[in-house]
Amino acid sequence: MTVLSIIRDCLDASLHPSARYDALTRARHRAFMAPRLLGSLVALAAFPIYLAMRGAPTAVEVMAFAWLIAPILLSWFLSRTGRYEGAHILSALALASLVAMVAVTTGGIESFAAVWLIVVPLEAALSASRRVVAFASALALSCAALLIALGYFQLLPAAGPNAALHSVLMGAGVASATLYAAGLAVSAESLARTSVSLLNVEEGRYRLLARNMSDVISRHNRTGAVEFISPAAEAMLGTPCARLTGHGLFDRVHVADRPAYLTALSEAARGSEQRSVEFRLRRDAARAQSASADFIWVEMRCRPLEQNSPEAEVVAVMRDITDRKIQEQALELARTAAEQADASKTRFLATMSHELRTPLNAIIGFSEMIVHEEAMMLDAARRREYAQLINDSGQHLLSVVNGILDMSKMETGNFEISPEPFAPRAALLHCCNLLALKARDNGVDLITRAAEDLPVMNGDPRAFKQIALNLITNAIKFTERGGSVTVSAAVEGSRLMLRVTDTGVGIAAEDLARIGDPFFQAGKTYQRKHEGTGLGLSIVKGLVGLHNGEMNVQSMVGEGTTVTVALPLDFAPLPTPSNNVATLIPAPRSESQDQVHQVKKRA
Repeated sequence: MTVLSIIRDCLDASLHPSARYDALTRARHRAFMAPRLLGSLVALAAFPIYLAMRGAPTAVEVMAFAWLIAPILLSWFLSRTGRYEGAHILSALALASLVAMVAVTTGGIESFAAVWLIVVPLEAALSASRRVVAFASALALSCAALLIALGYFQLLPAAGPNAALHSVLMGAGVASATLYAAGLAVSAESLARTSVSLLNVEEGRYRLLARNMSDVISRHNRTGAVEFISPAAEAMLGTPCARLTGHGLFDRVHVADRPAYLTALSEAARGSEQRSVEFRLRRDAARAQSASADFIWVEMRCRPLEQNSPEAEVVAVMRDITDRKIQEQALELARTAAEQADASKTRFLATMSHELRTPLNAIIGFSEMIVHEEAMMLDAARRREYAQLINDSGQHLLSVVNGILDMSKMETGNFEISPEPFAPRAALLHCCNLLALKARDNGVDLITRAAEDLPVMNGDPRAFKQIALNLITNAIKFTERGGSVTVSAAVEGSRLMLRVTDTGVGIAAEDLARIGDPFFQAGKTYQRKHEGTGLGLSIVKGLVGLHNGEMNVQSMVGEGTTVTVALPLDFAPLPTPSNNVATLIPAPRSESQDQVHQVKKRA
């Protein structure tokens, strides 16, 4: 074993660098060089013995020994150039020339050496090249034809040995050719075994990679059917790989994504470039989970298995990108929210510029008139009228600012409520009475339906009144003349249900989701047609949330709106750290209260 290891190391050291990093190529170069070096060395070692026994050699014998040493040059050529096919072609030329030369001097086609012409293509078969085998076969046939032609035209030298010696030489030629062919067969079998072993190792390595990769590897035929799919598909889709072969994978592709899936496979089969596509795959739910299946997002990159192959097979790599898609959707939602926030800011600035500039202009204008009352000769009645208009404008400004303060404190969590027992029916009737005059001026019927047996509830009465006033004021404001507003209150379970229904312009379906957002005023039909900052329902939503209640809005354009508020009858606020600063701020007045206050003053 030590001698063989030394010989193998010497052979590996003499290999061309291009053959050192591929096991099969290394084995082929070693199989080419080893027997030729060994045979040449044996011929060199036997040549002195032959000279001692035979005496002075003839020119033919010298040429024969020279040809026996030629394989050393072939091994040197392969070692320096790495041209395996070229080395086999030169070897076929050397062997065929040697056989032809010996056969010419020993009887032509009937020579004992002629049988060696059969060995020439057999030796070329080790090159694993059809071109080399074809060349060697043509060369052997040419040599045989040459020997036959020389014998036919009697151009061969006279036969020296007798019949008995010819028979011995013929037997030796057949035996030596047979032994050499056997050596070639052993070499071929060794190379085949090495090739199979390397193939098994490579397949095992690829199986290991495919088994442990999180990505799914699949092979598809020209129709898109799956011929192989890696075990990672079972973990990804929750189903055995056997169910995904054929058209099993296609059946799991989302119906809307199937054209893109088939197009990517078809383009990859026809072209040479890689194709990429994203689609949804149905994944079976685990047994511990619900029985329903869901879809995951998959990115598939596919390319032809072999360039210019008539089979047009495609290999694909699939990766679960559901998390990335969720992140993209989250980013898209965030972008949409940012755009809506920007639009809300723009709308808020436009609304506030109108709501603040109009009363400020009135305050400044009428106050200047009072300052110059002597020049304008104002009487007492006119001064009182101007003073009342200034007061009304100031009250409107205060209501706008208080609404903004209320909304800000609710968003920052600094708005405090003071729960106490109160009668909701009396509070609701009081709010309706306050707004009855405004409803009458607008030509709207205000209907109140509150059961007399409504129980006492625990909550903040000021917040309850503000909720009712804002809802009723909005309903009156957006109801045309001849319409009606119905206010009802009833008990359902442990909650008080307050409903305000109007027959006004209604709200579009796309705006319902944003009802309650600060400074949002829905609908193009009544945009800027009615005054207001868009904080009424936002404050209601915030106050209802502070009472652990719920607000629901149902509406259709042209048919009216119903706002339902559910408040717990026995509200118990969560304990929060005391905030003395917040208690020092005066209770804000709602826009509706200020309007009622203005109506009472004018009355």
